[in-house]
Amino acid sequence: MDWKKIKFFWKLYWIRIIMMTFLFLLGITLVILVIRGLRAWNEVESYLRQSQLAMIPLQLYLQVIMALIFGVVYTLMWYWLFMKHGAQSFTQSKKKSISGQELGITWNDVIGMDEAKQEALEVVKLIKDRADLQRIGGKILRGILMMGPPGCGKTYLAKAIATEARLPFISMSGSEFVEMFVGVGAGRIRSLFKNARQLAEMEGGCLIFIDEIDAVGAQRSSDSGFGGQTETNTTLNQLLVEMDGLKEKDVNIVIIGATNMPEYFLDAALLRPGRFDRKIYVDKPSLEDRQKLLAYYLKNVQHDAKDVNIPRLARITVGSSPADIANMIREAALIAVRNRRAAITMKDVDDARERIALGIKRRIKISEKEKNQIAYHEAGHAIVTYLLVPTKDVFKITITPRGHTGGVTWVPEREEIFIEDQQQLLNDIRISLGSYAAEKIKLGFTTSGVGQDFASALYTAHNMVWRMGMGKSGIIGDFHALDFYKRIGGTILMSEEIKAKLDNDVQEIMQGCLKDVIELLKKEEPLLERIAKELLAKEELNYDEIEAIFKEFGKNRP
Repeated sequence: MDWKKIKFFWKLYWIRIIMMTFLFLLGITLVILVIRGLRAWNEVESYLRQSQLAMIPLQLYLQVIMALIFGVVYTLMWYWLFMKHGAQSFTQSKKKSISGQELGITWNDVIGMDEAKQEALEVVKLIKDRADLQRIGGKILRGILMMGPPGCGKTYLAKAIATEARLPFISMSGSEFVEMFVGVGAGRIRSLFKNARQLAEMEGGCLIFIDEIDAVGAQRSSDSGFGGQTETNTTLNQLLVEMDGLKEKDVNIVIIGATNMPEYFLDAALLRPGRFDRKIYVDKPSLEDRQKLLAYYLKNVQHDAKDVNIPRLARITVGSSPADIANMIREAALIAVRNRRAAITMKDVDDARERIALGIKRRIKISEKEKNQIAYHEAGHAIVTYLLVPTKDVFKITITPRGHTGGVTWVPEREEIFIEDQQQLLNDIRISLGSYAAEKIKLGFTTSGVGQDFASALYTAHNMVWRMGMGKSGIIGDFHALDFYKRIGGTILMSEEIKAKLDNDVQEIMQGCLKDVIELLKKEEPLLERIAKELLAKEELNYDEIEAIFKEFGKNRP
C-alpha cells in the first residue's frame, strides 16, 4: 500500500517534485561554487591573476543561476495567478476530503433509525469487501439516496457509513454547484469527481456526500431567458454523465445524496437504476427510538436519573425528530444552569419542551378586557379537544403572550399517526373553530385572534374536498394535480361549475363542524366559564390542573 501511495503521489505532484529537486540542486551548486571561489582566493600566488581566474567562473555561474531562479519564480507566479486564482480556479472544487477515522461517528452513535441503519449496513459491507459480489458477477451500488424530514439524521448516517467503511469522505451541498455563470457548476462537478477518482485509486475507495441534492437534481425544464435554468440543467447533466462515467472503470466510488423534498421533485434520470440504485427512508423516530435517543443525549449531561422520566418524555414527544430531542436537552441544560442547579431535572426538560413548542414568554402588558377575550378563546379550544378528540392531550393552556400569539392551547398527539381518516380531519377543523364559537357565545362578537384558526381549518377542509374526494357533492379527484397542466393553449382545465361545487363542499364541511362545536359549547357553558375564570386567575393551567377541572364536572375522555 505504501508503494501504491508513493506512485500515486508522484503521478499527482511530479511537476512540483521536479521543480523542487531542481531548485535544491541549484542551491547546492551555488554553495559549491562559492566555496571553490573562496578556496581559489586563499591559494593565489599572483593576486591579480588568481583573483581574476577565480571570479570569472563565479560571476558566470551566478548570472546563470539568477536567470534560472528568475525564470522559475516567474513561471510559478503566473501559474499561481491564472491557475490557482484565475478564471479556471472558479470552476474547481475546493472541498478537502476527510478520512473515515477522522469523522469518528461510529455505528453505535446512530440512534433511532434501525431500519435505515440496516439498509446502510449492507452498503458498507459491499464497499469494504466487493469480492463476494464480484464472484457472482454483480456490480457495486453507485448511488444511495437518503430521503426524509429535516433533522432526522441523514447527514449523521452518511458520516457513520464513511467511518465504518474507513474511506475518504468528501461532503458538499447541492447549492455549492449552482452559480450565476453557466458552466461553473458543471466544472465543479468534474473537479469533484476527479478528486474522488484520485482518492479511490490511492485509498481503495471514496465516498461523495451531496447534501440537499434537490438544489442540483431538480427536474429539468426550459429556460425562461435569463440563464439560471440553463446553469441548473447543465450542472445536472454533468452529474449524470459523471455517475455514468464510473462504469468505464471499476472505481470504488459511492455517491450518497440527501434531500427533504419528495421523490417526484427530483429528475427521473437521476433516479434510474445505475445512478441512485438504493433509496433509504430516514423518518421520524418511533416511541422506542425516542426512548433510546433521550437516553443517549441525557447520558452526555448531568441529570437527575431518579427525577427525569424517560418513558414519559418519549410518550409526550410524539412527532419530534432526533434534532428536536437534542435541542430540547440542550435547552434543558441552559435552564438548569440559569436556575443554578447542578443537574437537569424533569421540570427543566418540561420547561425546555414548552419553550421550544410555544415560544418564549413575552413581557407585554395586556388589558383585562383582552385577557378575558383570550381566556374564552383558549377555553373553547381546550373543551373541544378534551371532549371530541381522544387522540390529542390538552397538555397546557396559557393566556400569557408567547411568540406571535396572545395565548396558546397546547394539544400534542398521544401517539404517532401516519394516515388521518375523515373523522380525524374533521376533528382538526372542530378544534380550530372552538375559539370562534366560544367568542361568539360568551362575547357576542369575534376577535382577530381567530384568523390563524380559520386559516388552519380552511386549509384542512379545502384539502379534504379538492384532493381527497371527501366533499358532499361526491366529486372525486386530486384537483391540485392540475397545477402541472394549468393552461393548454389558454384553456383552463377545470370548469367554473366544478370549482363552485367544490367551494360549496368546503363551506359545507366548515359550517357542519361549526354547528357541532357551538352545540357542544352551549351545552358545556358552565365548564367554559370555569376554565376561563381559572385562566384569568392563574394565567396558565398545566395538565394536572386541566384534568382536575374536567373531573370536577364529571367529564371523561371519549
